[in-house]
Amino acid sequence: MKALMLTREYPPHIYGGAGVVVDQLTQALSKRMSVEVRCFGQRDPSSGPVTVQGYAPWERLKAGKDGPLFAPALETLSIGLAMARDPVDADVAHAHTWYADMAGLWIRTLHRIPLVVTLHSMEPLRPWKADQLGSGYLLSSWIEKTAVETADRVIGVSAKMREDIIEHFDVDARKVVVLHNGIDPERYRRIEARDHLERLGVKQPYVLFVGRITDQKGIFHLLEASKKLPAGVQVVLCASAPDTPEIEERLRKAVPQHPNVLWISEMVSPDVVKQLYSHAAVFCCPSVYEPFGIINLEAMACETPVVASATGGILEVVEDGTTGLLVPPARPDELAEALKRVLADKAMARAMGQAGRKRVEEKFSWASVAARTEEVYADAIDEFKRSAEGA
Repeated sequence: MKALMLTREYPPHIYGGAGVVVDQLTQALSKRMSVEVRCFGQRDPSSGPVTVQGYAPWERLKAGKDGPLFAPALETLSIGLAMARDPVDADVAHAHTWYADMAGLWIRTLHRIPLVVTLHSMEPLRPWKADQLGSGYLLSSWIEKTAVETADRVIGVSAKMREDIIEHFDVDARKVVVLHNGIDPERYRRIEARDHLERLGVKQPYVLFVGRITDQKGIFHLLEASKKLPAGVQVVLCASAPDTPEIEERLRKAVPQHPNVLWISEMVSPDVVKQLYSHAAVFCCPSVYEPFGIINLEAMACETPVVASATGGILEVVEDGTTGLLVPPARPDELAEALKRVLADKAMARAMGQAGRKRVEEKFSWASVAARTEEVYADAIDEFKRSAEGA
């Protein structure tokens, strides 16, 4: 079997779960089959267990600061056309996020192979994107809807997301499957080194946030909660990749109003983020919408207790009272109380961290995710062939 992976970024270069998932899933799949990756961004083709080809946008449609809000959506389509134009030597195409969905749909149509779509989030549940893309949000929503309703298999990263997919799209429920994201427990584990913490000005005890700068991640709710934390507790925001310049400026103005908040605005290396996870008193994921939340797995793998929003796929990752505490989203007061509870009880925090590590090892390995993905591919290929024969 040969698989063609279609993605915006490879390897991941922003704090986005989708990029991490594609990277890790591709590496795991390459042990089972031949995999080609087509991604955004011009680059020299690479070979090996995974072959990679990068694509630049058509200059005429290239997005820029002086362009209309909808320009990124048109840029995405131009890259998708280039991906579909090149020869395809694969048995199945697998598209991740709306950025790659239309490329997958065109490849399915032109090259006659089945399409699998993984939804890492859903446009209908992210209405704030209208402020970022303007009418381009209508286009991204249409792209996602068209691809999902045409795909031979649709993967949701949580049971809750599967319900949302069936509710918002006209899709055969039989074709919608749940595949939780995974993590490499050898790559993410507690480490004792602290040199990066000293360099960055991180002081213990601290509450850690890792994520993109977007309203979806609830970062401003955490800022509100930070006012109610005990004296001497630092809140570390490891946050970059803003959705818009406006939201980055909003955060830049807000942080100085919170003297206990340290903002690390760079995209840090895995070694740095592992140190941050390992020595945090508690990891906080205050998202208002989170289909899965792989960052919670990363923190749990590093034996750190988690306080997170009780929303979406987080409910299937964090065990309330065992690996962390869950609170209603967009409730800064309740978020602060949960953080204070973990901060005040070191024995409980240690037990939660150990339970989190055990849960990661038992439930969320990439090897098992890759095996299940291969089964989804095989089902899609068999059904596509039968459909073609009957046409």
